[in-house]
Amino acid sequence: MKVLFLGDVFGKPGRQAVARLVPRLIAKEGLDLVVANAENSASGIGVTPDSAEELLAAEVNLLTSGNHIWSKREILPYLAKPDARLLRPANYPPGAPGRGRAVISTPDGRKLGVLNLEGRVFMKALDDPFRAAEEGIAALRAEGAKAILVDMHCEATSEKNAMGWFLDGKVSAVLGTHTHIQTADARVLPGGTAFVTDVGMCGPWDSVIGVRKELVLERFLSARPVSFDPAKRDVWLQGAIVDIDEATGLARTIVRVQERLPEP
Repeated sequence: MKVLFLGDVFGKPGRQAVARLVPRLIAKEGLDLVVANAENSASGIGVTPDSAEELLAAEVNLLTSGNHIWSKREILPYLAKPDARLLRPANYPPGAPGRGRAVISTPDGRKLGVLNLEGRVFMKALDDPFRAAEEGIAALRAEGAKAILVDMHCEATSEKNAMGWFLDGKVSAVLGTHTHIQTADARVLPGGTAFVTDVGMCGPWDSVIGVRKELVLERFLSARPVSFDPAKRDVWLQGAIVDIDEATGLARTIVRVQERLPEP
């Protein structure tokens, strides 16, 4: 099973990159399933029903998210739908809208479990993501998923690395999101789990992690609040393709993806 996992989709430029490049990648790479982190897909922060549906219409099978999932209030009833193909991190307290895991299937019935987690270092004081990982993996296995992908959404590279080692041999892949910068450490760990600290961003590189660079510079130089807007130029799609052995649920290979959206 070949799965494409896409890094944080940032605003309209990121959505355009997904819409135009994902169908090509599916055909070129023979992909079976596509998962994307959508938490910044609406104007660079948060996700709306419209931005979620736009990505799902672009042949993405499931959406994950992170700490910005709550930024747009209109997403709450969408998240709460039993059949919503949008996850929020599993380690939010009980009662949070939505769900943190799902099982999706290829057209011929092969299953992939997806678990969404959020870190705590330099972030909110949430429930323990390591214990949530154990619980989530057990639940996905009970639903018949042998292949399991984990979106580890957090700030600290150390916490992402720790989760990779914690789950090595227990899941197909642990893939980091949130920092929008693709790291060069993609590898299969000794136990057979594919890992990369951060898969990167689907969005504009003429920016500071997606935001118009002049606005970010103003904030750094003035130390005052500045409203952020997405940049528009030099748009790239980033992620990783994981090839999973369906008999074992472990990874054969992981390859970083970096595709530039042609200028209009």
